[in-house]
Amino acid sequence: MSSPTSLVTELRPLTSAVLTVRIIKNFPFRTTKNLVLRDVDLMTTTVGELMAQCREAIASQVGFKHYRGVELDTIKKYTVAHGHKSQNLIINLDNDEWILSDLSQTLADAGCENETELSFFNRQAYDEFKVHPETRWD
Repeated sequence: MSSPTSLVTELRPLTSAVLTVRIIKNFPFRTTKNLVLRDVDLMTTTVGELMAQCREAIASQVGFKHYRGVELDTIKKYTVAHGHKSQNLIINLDNDEWILSDLSQTLADAGCENETELSFFNRQAYDEFKVHPETRWD
C-alpha cells in the first residue's frame, strides 16, 4: 500500500507506465492531438518502438485521420510528472537535449517515467518554428 504522500509517478511501476504523446501537425497554428498510451514498459520499450506504436495509432484511429500526411520523425520530452511545464503550449522549445535521437535507447534510460509527456513531430518544421516561434490564427 502506498503512503499518502506518494507521488503518482511512484504508484505505477516502470513496466506499466502511462505516457501522453502530443502528435504535432502544425507548430504556428498549434495543431496537436494527444495520444494516451497505457501500460507502456519503459524498461524494454525503445524510442524507435514508441515511434512505431504512435505511427500505428495514427494510421488506425479515426481521430488522427488529418495527421496521417505529416512526416513524424522526432520525439522530444515535453515534461515529466511534477516537473515544470514550458510556457509554449505545444512544445518545449528549450532543452534540445530532451530530443530522443537514439532509437535503440529504452524509454527508462531516456529519462521517461510514469506520466511523462512527449511531443512527436517533424524535425524540419520544429527547427523552422524555433527560429520564428510565432503562432497564427488566420
